[in-house]
Amino acid sequence: MMVAGSHPWNVSVQDASAIQKGLRSGLVLEDDFGEIGTVAGFDVSFSRERDLLHAAVVIIDAGTLEVLETVSASAEPTFPYVPGLLSFREGPVVELAYGKLEIRPDLLMFDGQGIAHPRGLGLASHMGLLLDRPSIGCAKSRLIGEFKEPKQKRGAMRTLSIQRKKVGVVLRSKDNTKPLFVSPGHRISVESAAEWVLRTGKGYRLPEPTRLAHIAAGRAKR
Repeated sequence: MMVAGSHPWNVSVQDASAIQKGLRSGLVLEDDFGEIGTVAGFDVSFSRERDLLHAAVVIIDAGTLEVLETVSASAEPTFPYVPGLLSFREGPVVELAYGKLEIRPDLLMFDGQGIAHPRGLGLASHMGLLLDRPSIGCAKSRLIGEFKEPKQKRGAMRTLSIQRKKVGVVLRSKDNTKPLFVSPGHRISVESAAEWVLRTGKGYRLPEPTRLAHIAAGRAKR
């Protein structure tokens, strides 16, 4: 599968920040998709011993949550670990994995941030824009933003905001567990992003797409 668009990844920290700022204006933060039949989950692991990044993509059926395809790819990092610039470290290997897919997924879900990001362009937004697919950031921790703790029941959520602007939700995906930080990546609204995280849940804290991708990335690492 061809990647829709790209730019140099091996750039300076200053250039990476400038690229993020430039791409931000291209994001569509409203629902811009048809019927969702397949959802792809993405996760990346890092092997310190081998200095390799391992990306995994798992595609599931949006209705049954059945696994339809799993691929992985590995590559040496060309960009350092810099908070807020994760997409420049993980983007190249994510592109490699995505290029191996036979199924073109209708929706992308990343273990990372969407627009809940200092420059409004986390991994999910960045890759959604480059791959030209609706995308969601579903992170396990907060990078930026203010919020109040949601109630302990599954489905409870609170607004995640930056300077009083709503950029996502803090979502309880399972009773009495730590919440997830969900924000739109590209071509989807905040409300639909939260809806799809809940819709693809199967009793775990993480939704099935990213939960299974996490397992697959760990398997590739080993």
